This record gives sequence, structure tokens and C-alpha cells, in this order.
Amino acid sequence: MNNKIVITGMGAVTPVGIGVDNYWKGLITGVHGIGRITRFDTTDLPVQIAAEVKDFEATDYIPKKLTKEMDLFMQYGYVAADEALTDAGLNQEQPEDRPVSSERIGVVVGTAFSGIGTIAETQHGISAGLHSKVSPRFVPKIIGNIAAAQIAIAKEFHGPSLTVSTACSSGADALSTGIMLLNSGEADVVVCVGAEAATSPLTIMGLASAHALSTRNDSPETASRPFDATRDGFVMGEGGGCIIIETEEHAKKRNAHIHASIIGWANSTDGYHVTSPHPDGIGAVFCMRHCIEKAGISIEDVDYINTHGTSTPKGDIIETKAIKTLFGEHASKLAISSTKGSTGHMMGAGGITETIACVKAIQEGIVPPTLNLETPDPECDLDYVPNTARKQTVNIAMSNAFGFGGQNSSILLQKYI
Repeated sequence: MNNKIVITGMGAVTPVGIGVDNYWKGLITGVHGIGRITRFDTTDLPVQIAAEVKDFEATDYIPKKLTKEMDLFMQYGYVAADEALTDAGLNQEQPEDRPVSSERIGVVVGTAFSGIGTIAETQHGISAGLHSKVSPRFVPKIIGNIAAAQIAIAKEFHGPSLTVSTACSSGADALSTGIMLLNSGEADVVVCVGAEAATSPLTIMGLASAHALSTRNDSPETASRPFDATRDGFVMGEGGGCIIIETEEHAKKRNAHIHASIIGWANSTDGYHVTSPHPDGIGAVFCMRHCIEKAGISIEDVDYINTHGTSTPKGDIIETKAIKTLFGEHASKLAISSTKGSTGHMMGAGGITETIACVKAIQEGIVPPTLNLETPDPECDLDYVPNTARKQTVNIAMSNAFGFGGQNSSILLQKYI
């Protein structure tokens, strides 16, 4: 069963703005979301910068009792889902007033690290002798599936509830999983969420020892510089994103506003290495190709790609190579950007929020820029829309998300007419 899939709701909590409108404004006006870490003391850490969500007070959006039961990544995902459900006209307080049966609404959450911040903090407290007991809320705050469960409980949804953890492609794979639920007839509406809040001393030390992170502590705003010759690693980001999807037939039946169509999706695995992408980008090429084949379009029909573009020395080159391999001469005609120069690497939340950026690019006719691209890299020689947003008609856009283990995910979106 292959249905026409459409997007009817969107929500975002990001380092450059809370809410889709603020997020989009931050991207196209060149807001830098990266700064020195404020959440804990970084004096002894090799990396002291991250893209934190600013001015986020959970109780402004979530009942106080519920916030105490949630890790921060769950709070981000919940708030994004709440906005998206309102946008989609599905946030009625009483289930009987909702235009869709609660048994037909599913939730899929993608997260890479789940509640690792709470885990690290709790273990430190025990090891340092600060406390000898662990809260009964501990386990429900750290396991990934409870993010989806909290949304379902609060909104009284009774459809499928699934959690995807495929490293930094988790959010995009949550969207793909939601599409599969619709195509299999298991749900009429799926709430697809990506959520992450993994900035902690533990994760920083682990990723720093793997030489994955930028050490540009003296210049946080310019530390994430995708495709620039002087890039030295990614910057950790955090946040949440949500996209509500349903079949076109179902959306039209309930007179829902449709933001865009999802015309293609694909997933693949490099089968090569636990941290490094295949040097020839074979998994990325296959994933993008399969996505385009599913959509039934030609490569020349694609106008814009929001790349994975993390600002790592190898990764940006390999993704560039993959795009050139698949798109050939058309690669030089594509508008390409990485919004991670603005938001940092939001990991599990990135696949959803970057897909939202593609939807907005289609709706507004504006391509968001790649910030901090000042020194061209000879091996990254495509049009990355450096530093300033560009007015351009975008009918079809692709979002790429790749992750450790060789995970690849591509989503293809089209203007809805």
C-alpha cells in the first residue's frame, strides 16, 4: 500500500528559536545558536561550547508535576509535539472532540542518547557520595520510549507507540517509520518526533576523545563551519522537532491544512564502520537514489538539499562526493546548505527540524544559509549558499541525516498544490 503522504502539523524547539516561526526566522536571519555551555562547569573539559536551547522554561509549556517526570529531551519533544498538534488541529482537550479516533493516532519518537544527561548526573551523585538513594522517577526519565509514552498519555492517544534510535538519523528515521505505519494501515495520523538533550560532561569527553567535536572554545559562534576548509569537528546541539503526517485522503477528509507532500523516503546502512562513513559514500548514494526512485522523479527535479553537513573534516567531503556521484552535472546547479552552522548538531532532533527547514524553504521560497563558510575547501566545491539566505523557488527539497554505524536517511518533499 503506497499512499500520498502529507504534512499537516509542525513544531520546533531549537537553539535559535522556540516555535517553528522563531526557528525559521533564526535560520534565515543568520542567528548563531552556539555559545559557551551554561548548564554545568566546563573548566576541566576539552570542549566548553554547545548549542543550548535558550530561555526554555518547561513549566511555561508543561504542567509542573509532569516536568518533574521528564528528562530534558522529553520536555523538548513534548513541547514540539504540542505545537505541531495544535497546528494540525488535533490538540483538543477532550478526545471526543478530536476529528480523529484516538486508536488511529500513533506516536514515533527518534532519539540517539535518550536520558543520558540524567544517567550521568545520577551516577555522579552516587559516586561522589552526594546521595545514596535514586529517585523512583529515574528509570522512566531515562528510557527512550517514555518520551512517546508521555505524549500519548497526556493526549490520550491509543495507536502504535514506537521509539527509534539510529544515532543522528533517529529523527528522520522516526519520520520514515511513521510513513510505514500509514502505508501499512496501522494508523491514520502519526506524530513523528525527534528529541535530544545529550550535552553533559560524559558525552563531551567521549566525543572529544574520538576527535569528533570542534575545540574552537574561544569562538563559539564560528565553531560550526560546515564545508569550510578550517572546520575541525561538530558542535553538540539539542532540542526537539515534530511533524504530523497523514495520508492526503485522510487530511482532505477532515479539511486539514497541508504544508507539503512527502514524496520519497529511504534508509540504508553503510555496513562499513561504527563511526566513520564509507569513504566513497556508497550508503548515502544508495539512500538518496532510492528516495528519488520512490518519488518517481528525475534527479534534475530536485532544487535544494539540506545536508547532514556536520562540520567534520571527513564527513563533509564524503557527503559532497556522494551528492556529486548521484546528481552528476546537476549537482553544481543545486542549492545546498547545512543549517548546523546555526543550530549545531541537534542529533536525534536534527532529522525532524531540518525537514521542517525544507518545508519552510518550499513555502517561503527562501533557502537558509550555511553559516561560517568563509574559506572554500577544494574538495567541497558545490553551491552551499554561504552565510546569507537566498530567495529562490523551491518545489522539491531533500533532507539528509546520517549517523554513527553507517545509518543513512533521506526525505524528499514537494510543494503541495
